[in-house]
Amino acid sequence: MAVGVISETEKGLPIIEQVDGARKTIHTDDYSMSIGEWISLYQDGDLDIHPEFQRFFRWNDVQKSKLIESILLGIPLPPIFVSQRKDGVWDVVDGLQRLATIFQFVGILKNEDGCNVSPLQLRGTEYLPALKDMIWESDNGVDAFPDSLRRILKRAKLHVSIIIRESDESTIYDLFQRLNTGGSHLSAQEVRNCILVSVNSDFYRWLVTIRKNEAFQETLALSEKLVSEAYDMELVLRFLIFSEASVDELYKMGDIGEYLTTRMKSMAKDEDYNRHYWGQRFEETFSILQQTTGDNSFKRYNDVKKRHAGAFLVSQFEAVACGVSWNLDRGTLRKDLSKAIQEIWFDDQFAKAGKSGPNTATRLRASLSFAREYFAKR
Repeated sequence: MAVGVISETEKGLPIIEQVDGARKTIHTDDYSMSIGEWISLYQDGDLDIHPEFQRFFRWNDVQKSKLIESILLGIPLPPIFVSQRKDGVWDVVDGLQRLATIFQFVGILKNEDGCNVSPLQLRGTEYLPALKDMIWESDNGVDAFPDSLRRILKRAKLHVSIIIRESDESTIYDLFQRLNTGGSHLSAQEVRNCILVSVNSDFYRWLVTIRKNEAFQETLALSEKLVSEAYDMELVLRFLIFSEASVDELYKMGDIGEYLTTRMKSMAKDEDYNRHYWGQRFEETFSILQQTTGDNSFKRYNDVKKRHAGAFLVSQFEAVACGVSWNLDRGTLRKDLSKAIQEIWFDDQFAKAGKSGPNTATRLRASLSFAREYFAKR
């Protein structure tokens, strides 16, 4: 089997030729492997499950126990997709949570720091309630997983599809996105984070570091649900991208989700991307916002009650954070910042920018252009 991404030239070809061309991009090989073999691959360093991904998946102990139950009962599981790297190591593209659960249960799972994760203690399940409190090994033999069941689990087979890359490396990340958006119930940014770890894990860790900036977090005042879905990470990306995006670039943006993913991968692969400069610009922008309007920075201002109210607004974030950043970097930031953030809601141009079109690209072009002028010295 093979899937691929076609070029601009190929888009003009007949459909049959497009299919033939795309099928040559990625090839897969398929067979079954016992769980014992999967365990050996992981222990030998021949299988990379990207421990950084664990934070993006929210399986609890009940879900993990149901997986072990399914294996013991012989219930078929979906295939594991892996990508074969040039050094022969397999990168897990889809099936990470299943493999991580198995490795945690047998006590060999390691976190991103290389330390062992606490072994999984099973919960009782619908068909196997006696699994309750069992662990793979126990010093005193109490609640230890029976040897007979260990053999059953190790001999159980998982189907694997090995994706062998032959050309454009970006197709593997597109495939990851397709596989994981449907079944894992991740947010758009959580999928981006997983892709980013594969593209450049060091760049991902840098984004996590600036995401934790105290001033940034205090000005956002997001709900726990949005934070758990990595929405604050998406806002970091929006800031880094929209603070300097040209009008021409915004005209070509199209779907904002795809645009953010494409730009993120481009930034992560750019060896000349100045992280120090952008980290400092990020810190300075949110430091001044924290000092002036704090957690009111991105909320609507109520002129009747004379205060900011309501929840975080992304349109306000894009205008205020990126407009302030633009002028702060150029030394042109107006002095009456707190007043400006209040009064932006009553500016006809801001209102017009917010209603300037049916799609996000049109709105962003108008609101960012307005904000860059609005927050400049008067």
